[in-house]
Amino acid sequence: MSSEIVRFFPSRNAINESICGRLVNEIAEIAFAIARTNEPATEKLDQLLTAIHGQTKMTLVKERYMHDLIATATRENWAIAKAHIERMVAIVEAIIREGIESGEFQVEDAAEAARAVRLAFMPFFHPILIEHCVQQRGDTEADMRGQIRFILKALGRSDQAVCRIPA
Repeated sequence: MSSEIVRFFPSRNAINESICGRLVNEIAEIAFAIARTNEPATEKLDQLLTAIHGQTKMTLVKERYMHDLIATATRENWAIAKAHIERMVAIVEAIIREGIESGEFQVEDAAEAARAVRLAFMPFFHPILIEHCVQQRGDTEADMRGQIRFILKALGRSDQAVCRIPA
């Protein structure tokens, strides 16, 4: 590692945390942009979950060192990883709350539902689990689409909500 970079950080760990922070902030920016659209909550949640999975999978395939860094941060429970998960759950909660208000979702507790969505989507969100799925099965897209359909049904998507998720 270049001494030029090291002198700006107190340790190698601080450098890794900074890099990890940049990566999770990129995902958060995408998530916030999706959450701010005027799309129905069903569409927002679909787009958000698809984007999170896509970004994590792309990092695995195209930027292996960065993927390994995120996996380490997750495995070792770094503060930046915990904060990222909390931020994603908060965004999902806001979308679910919108869906409840519009009648798209039929759940009572948006916070509880958001935590359940996180757990249900974990194989497509967690960097280590995505890596395992890719190694075992290759393409994860069909399974991801099925899991999103399952999540939307669990939220009690009403008959009036538009859902363009292919079967």
